[in-house]
Amino acid sequence: MVRNAVTDDALIAALHRAGTVRAPSSLLARVLSAVGVGTQYASLPTDIGDIWIAWTARGVRAAMRAASAEEFAQWYAGRFGVAPARVSALPVALERGVRAVLAGDGGRASLHFDLDALTPFEQQVLQTTLRIPRGEVRPYSWVARSMGRPLAVRAVGTALAHNPIPYLIPCHRVVRADGHLGEYSGGGPGAKRDILDWEGVDAAELERLARRGVRFIGSDTTHVFCYPTCHNARRITDPHRVPFASAGHATRAGYRACKVCAPASIAA
Repeated sequence: MVRNAVTDDALIAALHRAGTVRAPSSLLARVLSAVGVGTQYASLPTDIGDIWIAWTARGVRAAMRAASAEEFAQWYAGRFGVAPARVSALPVALERGVRAVLAGDGGRASLHFDLDALTPFEQQVLQTTLRIPRGEVRPYSWVARSMGRPLAVRAVGTALAHNPIPYLIPCHRVVRADGHLGEYSGGGPGAKRDILDWEGVDAAELERLARRGVRFIGSDTTHVFCYPTCHNARRITDPHRVPFASAGHATRAGYRACKVCAPASIAA
């Protein structure tokens, strides 16, 4: 769930600019955190390494793998203009929600995100990306089309490149139109491959399919075609798998699009 409102951090930054608040931002952050206002952050050990997580009263605002608390705090201050206050650990309910999202067990509804420092378009991109199931990937064009903005593929890529909450809002599940994994704001292509493999995606196989020009997999028994990682595609046994280079090739061969993963191609 995403809540949209003016954040306490935004108000603090405005007061700083107006000269109303004279205290250092780090001191101000600690004072506000003591009364339950502002941004707090802590490290959380996970199967993909320690993740530094920052949150406000409205939800998770940032996530990053960093070498130290100082590195994360410096990045956060540069991104949002306000220094966060470090605490010893995430609140129990927040930790539970984060771990549920990472595990892909349906806990996403219990985890709130504070996205109001982003533009409405960026928020829509991230909200749409949340719909991609764990263990599956979709191209940037799928995100744009699902938003009702099929020509905004490049803008979608830019928004995902600046996603402040990778791992939890899964921009690692969005790949290039040609099937290659592409870049990743959470640590580069290598980190993207590792996280996808951890989630159950055979990243090496995706790259092999991409090199062969295969973008969709069809079943010669159901005559339905899917993205390769769709759970329906994974159920197709090898003798019945039919590769397609585009949605156009599949439809001209008499195949129909999967209703679950909704494959399409802007160049079909």
